[in-house]
Amino acid sequence: MATDLNQIEESLWKTADQMWANTGLSPSGYAAPVLGLIFLRYAEKRFVETELRLQSEIPKNNHHPIDKAFFQQYGVTYLSENARYEKLLTLPEDQNLGKALDEAMSAIEADNHELQGVLSRSRSYQAIPKQVLTEMLRLLKPLEIDGDAFGHIYEYFMGNFALRTMQRGGEFYTPSCLVRLIVEVIEPYHGRILDPACGSGGMFVHSANFVKAHRKDPVRDISIFGVEKVAETLNMAKLNLAIHGLSGDILEANTYYQDPHRSLGYFDFVMANPPFNQSGVDRELIKTDARFNLGAPTTDNANYLWIQLFANTLNENGRAGFVMANSASDARGSELEIRKKLIERGIVDVMIATSSNMFYTVTLPCTLWFFDKAKVNPARNNTVLFIDARHIFRQVDRAHRDFTDDQLEFLANIVRLYRGKAVETVAGSDAQLHATFPNGQYQDVSGLCKIATVAEIEAQGWSLNPGRYVGVTARAADAFDFSERLEELNEELEVLNAEARELEDKIAGNIAELLG
Repeated sequence: MATDLNQIEESLWKTADQMWANTGLSPSGYAAPVLGLIFLRYAEKRFVETELRLQSEIPKNNHHPIDKAFFQQYGVTYLSENARYEKLLTLPEDQNLGKALDEAMSAIEADNHELQGVLSRSRSYQAIPKQVLTEMLRLLKPLEIDGDAFGHIYEYFMGNFALRTMQRGGEFYTPSCLVRLIVEVIEPYHGRILDPACGSGGMFVHSANFVKAHRKDPVRDISIFGVEKVAETLNMAKLNLAIHGLSGDILEANTYYQDPHRSLGYFDFVMANPPFNQSGVDRELIKTDARFNLGAPTTDNANYLWIQLFANTLNENGRAGFVMANSASDARGSELEIRKKLIERGIVDVMIATSSNMFYTVTLPCTLWFFDKAKVNPARNNTVLFIDARHIFRQVDRAHRDFTDDQLEFLANIVRLYRGKAVETVAGSDAQLHATFPNGQYQDVSGLCKIATVAEIEAQGWSLNPGRYVGVTARAADAFDFSERLEELNEELEVLNAEARELEDKIAGNIAELLG
């Protein structure tokens, strides 16, 4: 099924991409309507299946008509007559298809309150040539696949649209291999999940997939809460949840200044891919916010605002996993002091350095941070697991990398061994696992992983950079990438420049005080 689905995804995208050339729209202007059509095709399939089920279950002498309440009790999007995919596909030639689609989306919103404002806002099908709309409807019509497969197609299209929109695409799409690794490490089996920078909702979808893979029910076992400041992206997230049969409380807000979920100490799990190295946050507006009680960094960089927010929104047993710029692991000055407090509290659990080129929008490598406020094994209370995964990847094409299923499982299994838990080998990581850990127990491996004590971390200047601890591994002679290394050096330079400006301000202040 996986191979067939990959072929379907590639074929659909290739055709849709060719049609885009005939629209005159920007990639982002084309993305929203196309994703809306994929959702409509999925909704039609669920609607027809449920309608047949209801007709077989409801006694024939029941004179009550099958209305939207029957569908919604099964969690199915209700489609009125004018919003049916089949009706739109067979619309008479002289009818305005774009207008009919706009009206269909508005009707779906009117009948399904959780989708209000999601389908119609930022989507005008009348801006797309009728020929392109007709071909898109015909292209999607033959799809006879299950709901999960529609979800995969939706995510595949989002990833490709992220490539097309480049830097802007990074605002809403986190590569699924990084999301899946975060989920595998924090293990959100049940409870309240928050993503305060939720983008297109990938963290939630993969959490639900994780729950299902472990024979549990995500609708019953997890509660989804999100915050997204861009309305268009928020709509994309709500559609992403809907097409995966999920629902959640995703609100439009700016997380720096607003806390719509009253998140302090409330969540079992927090996951995020926040914007890296963001400047311009108004310090006056956050100075009394308890989510930032470790202090605002003196540098104009929001990385450590996000980091302490993640820590402070967890409850006493909570876990967090998030993506962060590499520079944050070694940042000095006021940021070092915040990092030191987090380490001394014992909540930093795992740090994983990843390869460059994992993101579609930048080539820089990143680091995955993991907090755990309930380290149940006392031996872990005073330690942090460091994993250097920069040499573990699959080269997708010249500019992009990801993890294979077995590589991802292998990395998650290192964490499981560290925690004293049973490993999982359904993705085929058993051979690599046995070769690396022949006794079936965790051990430090040079160039790959190392358990460091707080004393060792203090000796390294409170650095959380895995490369400082795990040592080196053999690399191929041609592994050096000039552009990649140049970007790494540029990021380091930006950090040093920020620290230099911080020192200049201090010196200027001291001189002014002395001169009185």
